[in-house]
Amino acid sequence: MTRGTNSTLTSALPVLALALACLGSANGVAGEYVNYRADGEPIVLARGNAHALGQLGFRYENGFGVPQNYAAAADLYRRAAEQGDAFAQCRLGLAFDKGHGVPQDFILAYKWLDLAAARASRHDRDFYLRLRNAVASKMSLEQIVEGQRLALRWAAGWQ
Repeated sequence: MTRGTNSTLTSALPVLALALACLGSANGVAGEYVNYRADGEPIVLARGNAHALGQLGFRYENGFGVPQNYAAAADLYRRAAEQGDAFAQCRLGLAFDKGHGVPQDFILAYKWLDLAAARASRHDRDFYLRLRNAVASKMSLEQIVEGQRLALRWAAGWQ
């Protein structure tokens, strides 16, 4: 394999990851692609499938097929979470809990984990509640109340 071919393959990895994340979705990859800022950071442009955005965020968070990038993962999770995807809401909550790609904020972590638990399937709900309760164990009662208020406010505006 020549040097130029290896460079081409490396630059194609983010696009390949996006395609893999979108496989099986009804919306496919229409309107979704990767651009790069001047400093080489990926900018994922998407207008579609929340599940695909969440899965792509997971790839960036863990470095599966793309360079690990917590900020890109948090942005993708945020976009999917705002569309109501429970998986992305959970992962965004965990990002706020750990400060991965976003400033550490237990109140926002609680908010997103609470929303994820409310929207999750029965199979995932208990797991999301355990995660939310683990975050709550680090918070004061006032912070928990604020997290609940934010979740209720977001849910009322979303529906």
